[in-house]
Amino acid sequence: MTSLLASRAARRRSIVFIALLSTSLLMMAVSSNPMVHDLQSALNYALRPIQGAVAGVASGVSSVVTAVGEIDRLNSDNTTLRQENERLTTENEQAKEIQRQNDVLTGLLQLQNAFEYKTVAAEVISRESSEFRRVVTISKGSDDGIAAGDVVIAEGGALAGRVVELGPNFAKVVLITDQSSTVIGQLQSSLATGEVVGTLEETLQMKNVDSTEGIELGEEVTTAGIELAGGIRSPYPKGLLLGQVIDVRRDANSIVQTAYLQPAANLQKLEDVLVVLDYQGGLPAAGDEPIDCSITGPGGVVPGGEQPCIQPSPSPSPFVPTPKPSVAPPAP
Repeated sequence: MTSLLASRAARRRSIVFIALLSTSLLMMAVSSNPMVHDLQSALNYALRPIQGAVAGVASGVSSVVTAVGEIDRLNSDNTTLRQENERLTTENEQAKEIQRQNDVLTGLLQLQNAFEYKTVAAEVISRESSEFRRVVTISKGSDDGIAAGDVVIAEGGALAGRVVELGPNFAKVVLITDQSSTVIGQLQSSLATGEVVGTLEETLQMKNVDSTEGIELGEEVTTAGIELAGGIRSPYPKGLLLGQVIDVRRDANSIVQTAYLQPAANLQKLEDVLVVLDYQGGLPAAGDEPIDCSITGPGGVVPGGEQPCIQPSPSPSPFVPTPKPSVAPPAP
C-alpha cells in the first residue's frame, strides 16, 4: 500500500515538471515572434499614460507620507527646543535674582565693615502696609542682641526705621514712612535742619525748614544727629541717608517751608537690613552726664561725656539785710 502511494506521488511530480517545461518552451518560442513584439510595444505605448499617472500618484502619496513624518519630527523637535528654552530662561532669571541678592548682601557687608557701630544683619520676613501703618518684621531678635529703639539701616547706608517690638527671634520695625516717625534731617548744602516725617506714601515731608534757607531739587538729606538740650542725644546716628529733595513748597506769609523727599531706600521692597546694636540714643547714661569744666582729672584732663562740659552756675551771694536809716526824733 505504501509503495503504491509513493508511486502515484512520483508520477504527479513528473507530470507537473513536464507541464512547466512545456509552457516555458512555448513562451520562449512565442516571445521571439515579431508579432508578439509588436503587440507588447503597442500595449506598453497604450498603458504608458496610465503607468505615469499611477507612478505620479504613488510618488505623491509617498511625498505626503514623507511630509507628514517630517512635520511630526519637526513638531517633536520644536517641543524639545521650547522646553529647553524655557529651562534656560528660568535658570537665567534665577541667576539674575541670585546675583541681585548677592549684590545687596555684598553692599550690606561693605557697609557693616565700614560702619563705626556694631551691627547685625537680618532679613525682612513680613510686611504690614495697612492704611495706618508701615511696619516690617525682621528675622533677628533679642537672642541676637537687638533691643527696642535700635536703629535699622538699609542698603547704601539709608535709614529704614527703628525697632519698636521684639521677641527672641524676631523684631518689628517702624519705617520712616510711617506717620508716627519723625527724624531731624539736615540738608547737604546749607546744613539747615527740619523735621522729616512719614506720610504713609512713597515720599517724606521735611517740615519747619527756615524759609530763608535755599533748598535745591535733588539735594540729599541726612540724619542731623544733633544733640538736644540737657545732653539728650539724637535717636539716630549722624549722617544716615534719608532721601533726596523732589519738591519744595513755600508760603510767602510763613517763616518756614516744606521739602518733599524721595526716600533713599525702597522701603516697600525692603529685603535685608542692618540693625545698629551699640548706638546710645535718647537720654545719656549715668556715666555720661554733663560735667563741670572746673573739675579735672589727673594731669588736668577733663573727663569724657556726651557734652564735654558745662559752665558752673555762679554761686548766689549770701543775703545781707540792708539797715534802715535811723530817723531823728522831731525837735521839741
